[in-house]
Amino acid sequence: MMINRVLFYNSGGGIGDAIQMLPLINTLKYELKNTKFYYLSAHENHFNSTLKELNNEIETLDLKIKYFGFRWWHALIVKKKFKKQNIESFDLILDLQSKIRNALILKTIPHKNFISTCFNFKLSKPNLNIKKENKIDKTILKAVNTLLEKNYQFCEYNINKIHKKFHLESEKLLPQKNYIGLSITQGNVYRKKEWPLENVVKISNKLLESNKTPVFFIDRKNMQLKNKISELLPNALFPEHASKLSCPALVACLGKRLDFAISIDNGVMHMLSLSKVPMITLFGPTDSEKFAPKYKNLIILDSKKLYNTKNVSAITVEDVLEAAKRHLSFSY
Repeated sequence: MMINRVLFYNSGGGIGDAIQMLPLINTLKYELKNTKFYYLSAHENHFNSTLKELNNEIETLDLKIKYFGFRWWHALIVKKKFKKQNIESFDLILDLQSKIRNALILKTIPHKNFISTCFNFKLSKPNLNIKKENKIDKTILKAVNTLLEKNYQFCEYNINKIHKKFHLESEKLLPQKNYIGLSITQGNVYRKKEWPLENVVKISNKLLESNKTPVFFIDRKNMQLKNKISELLPNALFPEHASKLSCPALVACLGKRLDFAISIDNGVMHMLSLSKVPMITLFGPTDSEKFAPKYKNLIILDSKKLYNTKNVSAITVEDVLEAAKRHLSFSY
């Protein structure tokens, strides 16, 4: 089967949603070397903007339809858009989300093959008999292997693809050892995922007692929170506020300078995961099986599993310290 044009559709608007798709995109770009790859999202293509420095660019399919897939009327104008913009059909469309409405609208895009997990792959063309995995990228790759009769294996993102200047900057910002990263702010304001600041301060003080330096990953726009933490923890570091190169690529490289990190479910968690830094992740309302990175030395503390509640604040300081002590050779 000839695959010359592939379209990825991701309805999620967050940077973390895009980073989660990196292994799948990276794998297919490696295996299908002569294929052109396009990205369609309900929001912006982060790979060509915020995540551009990861050097994993993929062409944007710009239909000039805002929030594509979230309005039924989009299905009525897709073919007109293709004809007006003289866009070729796709050999393969990969639906990286699970909303039935979005999948049905996406399917109106001219194509030869279509893979979607919706209705247990009943919307796919051709129909596929695939057992779903916890991670949608694993499920999609399994479906691609079935369709193409291949056995592609994931090619994880190589952090060395990031320009050397970001690696050098991370060494300049964190030149010593015994750094512990902390990411406590959420990107999605509609889900209460933040852990109480008082808990973060208690953790940080314990780290300082053990000669560990707390390193906070806080956007430079959030000066109010940065200043508040600085008052409470004068020895804390804020590397993104000390660099002109502040961006996700720098955060990923800074991850290599840490002993380990503690993060809620947010974009920074996924940025740091690119460095495979040992990490403790705190989950509440979101699905840890679906959204947590997967690699060695990553510990998931999920309030739903620990305390049968979606309230991430139920996770205690002691829970986090015990995880750090037990799994990461950290003593307190």
